[in-house]
Order: sequence, then structure tokens, then C-alpha cells
Amino acid sequence: MKDWWLYQGTGEAAERRARLEAGPPPPWRDFKGVPDPGYASPGCEGPAWERTWRRGEGYVPDELEKDVVNTALHLRRPLLITGKPGVGKSTLASSIAADLGLGPVLHWPVTSRTVLRDGLYLYDAIGRLQEAGLEQMRTPGAVPPAARAGTAVPAPAPAAAPSGGGPSIARYLRLGPLGTALLPQDRPRVLLVDEIDKSDIDLPGDLLTVFEDGGFVIPELARLGKEAPTVAIGTDDDTEEVVRISQGRVQCRYFPIVVLTSNGERDFPPAFLRRCVRLHLDPPGPDKLARIVRGRLGVDIENSDEYRDLVRSFLERAEDGDLATDQLLNAIQLRLAGAWSAPGDRERFLATVMHHLTGPSA
Repeated sequence: MKDWWLYQGTGEAAERRARLEAGPPPPWRDFKGVPDPGYASPGCEGPAWERTWRRGEGYVPDELEKDVVNTALHLRRPLLITGKPGVGKSTLASSIAADLGLGPVLHWPVTSRTVLRDGLYLYDAIGRLQEAGLEQMRTPGAVPPAARAGTAVPAPAPAAAPSGGGPSIARYLRLGPLGTALLPQDRPRVLLVDEIDKSDIDLPGDLLTVFEDGGFVIPELARLGKEAPTVAIGTDDDTEEVVRISQGRVQCRYFPIVVLTSNGERDFPPAFLRRCVRLHLDPPGPDKLARIVRGRLGVDIENSDEYRDLVRSFLERAEDGDLATDQLLNAIQLRLAGAWSAPGDRERFLATVMHHLTGPSA
């Protein structure tokens, strides 16, 4: 263990988390967001936290991984993790959250249709227009003669919600995973941006401003700044657990721990790479696989010829095409349950649970 490590370092999680919170940021990563005193992010309890803890608790990082992760923590920069599918890229995000007790991981899965706004916030404009139409139908005389004649009618101004609730538009807005991660807090949230290499070519560039500013503006709320300077909207954690947004701007206080994963399907622009700390994960070798099996399943393969043979078969099959580590865990779990126990089933067993993800036989 190294003294400067926060992730997987010495000491209890609470002590290392306190060091994380108290550590001074680089001058260029010092943000001034003001927390909403009525809002608290989810803690280390509940179903979402249980999923994060179970996923991250058994992760086995190498020394290099710990060095690079802690570098990103100290610099408060996004962590870009590359590697083949199944090497544990997304699991590392859960490991960071579980090790430091930072609450459930926020998850933003990326596809070719994903745009920046999907991660920042969601606005149900159609639902709001439908409600406005229903309200006109319910209110006698609400539809002016011009509308009945087929001419255009200006859209109604936002109606006021009950006292303290802001305009009705708030009911149709909620923060996305990136927007929720950027809420001003004294400790960071962990955000997993999964498979960013599958995104539209513009998304990495669009993220640069958000990463540099540590915040963003919701235009639909900014336009209402005079009528409703503070509006309460839902978050990605819970649409009912609202947070107050002032003048339509979300500005972080502690930059979130952003973990971006990539399977290497594309290159990223230099400006994007410059703002990230990079980590490449290679497929685990025999020693690391033994530690993973022991951490996940409690099985010491050194004391079992059968499980040692399964690891050897896994590594041999991986030479002909990519395999994921969880395929080995699945194989050992099946054998622990007594499945596929007949000697003649061995080849079919391996072909079933250790099928190649890439290569001629995939």
C-alpha cells in the first residue's frame, strides 16, 4: 500500500473518504457550486447501493490500476479505461464506489444515438404540451376562436405550480446521470459512462466543455429565470427526490469521479484525451485469475486440480479468441453446483460456457 493511495489504500473506507473530501483540488479544478441544503445524494444503503457493492466488492485491481485510479482522484480528471470486452472496465467503477463508500454508481450507457443532453437532463416536451391541451379542454372557453378557425395560436405561458414548486415545466424535467453527478456536493459521485467508443463522433468533443466547466445550463429553466429563479426537479437516482436548481444552472462543487469505458472501436480527439487520465486493462493472467476466483467465489484454485484445470482451459481457449473473465466464474460456479459432472460432457461444457466473443468461432 502507498501512503498517497485513496482507492484500495490503507485505513478504513470512512478515513480514506475523509481524506478524499479534504484533499485540495488543483487550482484549475476548483469549482464553486453551492449545495442545496434540502437535498442529499443516496448513501450506502438501499437496493441501488447493494447492487454497486456486490458488483465492486470482489474486484481485484493490480498495482498499476491503483496508481492510475488514484492519479485521477487527486487530479479530479475523468478516467478513460480501454481494453477488450469482459476484462472488468465497468466493474472498476463499482469497485471505486464500494471501496470508498461513495454511494451507488450512476450509469450512463452510450449508443450511436446518444447525445450530450441525454446525460445532462431529460425534458418531456410532448407530455407538457399534451397536458396543456387537456387543460384547455377542461376549462370552458379556454380555446380561443382563432384556434377553432384553424389559425395558429401562440403557446401558453408556463403555469405556476403550487406554492414553492416553481413552474409546471419542472414536472417534465429531470436530471440525467451526468447532470446528477454534477450536482454540488462535498464528496464526489461515481459516474460510469459505458462504451463511449460507440457514441456519435461529436459526443467526446461535446463533453469537453462540461468537463472543463464542471457544470451546464438547462435552457428551459434559464428562460424562466425571472419568473421562477429556483425550480425543483427530479434526479437520475429518484424522480421524486427533487433538488433545487437556481437560474437553470447546475454547477458542481466536487468534480465527480467519471469512469469512461472503451472497447477500442474508435480513436478519440487529442483534446479529449488530454483531459482524461488513461488506463488500459489487459486480460488477466493466471495469478490474477486465481485472486479473482478467490475474491468472487471463495475458491482457492491452488487446492483443487479440477478448478486449476478449468483456469488452464480458459487461458488456452483465450488464445483463439476473446473470452470474458465472468465466463470462467460461470464455469466454476456450475461445477460448484454439481452441473456438467459427467466426464464425457467436458468439451460440450467448455464450448457452452467459454464460447469465444471474437475470432473465427465466435
